[in-house]
Amino acid sequence: MGESGMGVSTIPEIVPLFATPLVILDVPDAPALNAELRQIIQQREKSHPSAQKSNLGGWQSSWDMDRWGGVGAVKLLAFARNLANRVTTKPDGAGGEGPYPGLFAVTWIGNMWANINRTGHGNEFHSHPGAYWSGVYYVDDGGIDADPALGGELEFMDPRGPLPAMAAPHLGFAMPGGLSAGATERVRPRSGRLVLFPAWMMHQVRPYRGTAQRISIAFNLTL
Repeated sequence: MGESGMGVSTIPEIVPLFATPLVILDVPDAPALNAELRQIIQQREKSHPSAQKSNLGGWQSSWDMDRWGGVGAVKLLAFARNLANRVTTKPDGAGGEGPYPGLFAVTWIGNMWANINRTGHGNEFHSHPGAYWSGVYYVDDGGIDADPALGGELEFMDPRGPLPAMAAPHLGFAMPGGLSAGATERVRPRSGRLVLFPAWMMHQVRPYRGTAQRISIAFNLTL
């Protein structure tokens, strides 16, 4: 029985307070876009040394791919800007296509950079100060989507730190995402997939264990 005899619901309402958005979308017509981007990125790697930021091995371009990445890079950044507008709103609810519909657009300032990871390469935990949204687009997942054993996942740290798990690490909250409270969540790369997240979220790339190339494009959207 879902209700008592007095008509009062016995089903508890769970309200996910202070939820953190993680937006995942497979980009339309990705194979053609990826072929174009892969060629440009591989050429750039041959002519320019790697930047050294959070990357542990691998190659990372300068943060101005929107200038040298050609039409494909401009198209991808425009897609990311449009996606950000779909999931951004004002405190009064003016904007967004989710629970707060309305006409609202931000003139996002964007920058982007390319990454090539080979065997053993990854990124240490970091955030992107100065940005509102950050994201990553997978040009080539290096076989990770078909074989999870290859690693290379995008991993997010619970912004509450270990607090939710301190008192009873063997328990979890009975709600979506509740079992990883105080730990981390991972997103497995897939070619053509775009992941958008708040720039303050601590994240890392776990070591890639494949023999191909894991190629991605990271970007920031600022005001």
